[in-house]
Amino acid sequence: MTAPTRTPAAAGSSPAAVDARVPWRRLVPLSAQHVLAMIAAPVSTVFLVAGTLRMPPDATASLLSAVLLLCGAGALLQSLGVWRIGGRLPFVMLPGGAATALFLQIAQEHGAPTATGAVLLAAALLLAVLPLYARVVRLFPPLVMGVTVLLIGIAMIRVAARLVTGPDGTGEPRAVLLAALTVAATVAAYVLLRGVWRQTSVLIGMAAGTAVAVTTGLGTFAPAAGSGFALPALLPFGAPRFDLVAALPLLVFSLTTLAEITGQTVLNSETVGRTPAPGRDVPRVARADALVSLAGGLFGTSLMVTSAENIGIGRLTGVRSRFVTAGAGVLLVVLGLAAPVSRALAGMPEAVVGGSALVVYAVIAVMGVEMLRRADLSGTGTGSLTAALALTVGLLPLLSPDLYAGFPAWARTILGSGVVAGTLTAVLLTATLGRSGPGSRPKETAGRGTAAGEDVGGVSGDGRV
Repeated sequence: MTAPTRTPAAAGSSPAAVDARVPWRRLVPLSAQHVLAMIAAPVSTVFLVAGTLRMPPDATASLLSAVLLLCGAGALLQSLGVWRIGGRLPFVMLPGGAATALFLQIAQEHGAPTATGAVLLAAALLLAVLPLYARVVRLFPPLVMGVTVLLIGIAMIRVAARLVTGPDGTGEPRAVLLAALTVAATVAAYVLLRGVWRQTSVLIGMAAGTAVAVTTGLGTFAPAAGSGFALPALLPFGAPRFDLVAALPLLVFSLTTLAEITGQTVLNSETVGRTPAPGRDVPRVARADALVSLAGGLFGTSLMVTSAENIGIGRLTGVRSRFVTAGAGVLLVVLGLAAPVSRALAGMPEAVVGGSALVVYAVIAVMGVEMLRRADLSGTGTGSLTAALALTVGLLPLLSPDLYAGFPAWARTILGSGVVAGTLTAVLLTATLGRSGPGSRPKETAGRGTAAGEDVGGVSGDGRV
């Protein structure tokens, strides 16, 4: 895999900028900005999980508390680093949007305990393959990543729509209207606002949708009972169940994250003025991802992923210190322990959550298209044929759900998952056809799909939420 395209380090940065200490009077507001920029991601992800799995408000509040705690712990681990764990770069950690989609797919088909076991298996696999990092990452060029993210986005649009329509797929007019108003508020916030506020457009849309629901009677706001500080529940879905075949979607995805971690790490290093060293830093970043994901599996979350989407704030403020994102980690831990915050947020109407989720996963699908654009899809090479066949295999289970009904259970699990079937097809065709014929080399490797700081409400260019 060729090295990601380099961008010049920001003006005024130096190799020491990332390690610079920031006075307390500046550290707190700067850290709060980072929290505002990323808070929409964990909130919207938790509501999508809770709505899809029909979790009660108290369980939703506990899950949100767990996710916020893990985001904070992840930011601290990546920013400060312990031994060979953590990149010691200004990273934040979020619940992976694509990973959450696969978690929900497994939970719906095999049960939440199996989905929890899949998270633990995927995190363990990521740790296990790190010694083979250089070889594994070559399997996932932009063409494969683009197919994977596009299929995840399309599949999750269908899931998000069920939050609006209900399990039977028949939507009440008031629920559809409320979801549409939430989408409109999100779009308006993204178009009209700038900077850190633009990055919270999904959260603003959810707040606006909830306000409309309460004032017009289109929905209800019912926070969970409780007050003070509380720890999240351990194993909220019960004891994990380990099924390698059912876990395959997340296992494949955990390997694809190595390509994105590489792009994120190189971009972040160059932005803060540090000479990129993927061979040293990427395994450290991936170890932190895997360890926090292992903890996340015990608290009912999907894989946690490191994101450099807050780089835009560093560019805006001129502060590249990793201690600022460490401060954001502390604030997230406090928010996670504050039961009134999570319990209040857990009371949002389901249609509002569905409207926000439609925006989030539509953007993920577009990010998949953006990744494909970085591959050579001209008619002179094999890229267009590979993408076409992989997308066909991936879309067939969505368009014809009973296509593999007569196959053995293990085959239905693999072929019936559009994401797994499409990704494996793309990997196999890239390996067998990618080296033959002209124009088979990708234009760039996987990295950021959009400019840093221009992500939609916490949806990063790599398809993460």
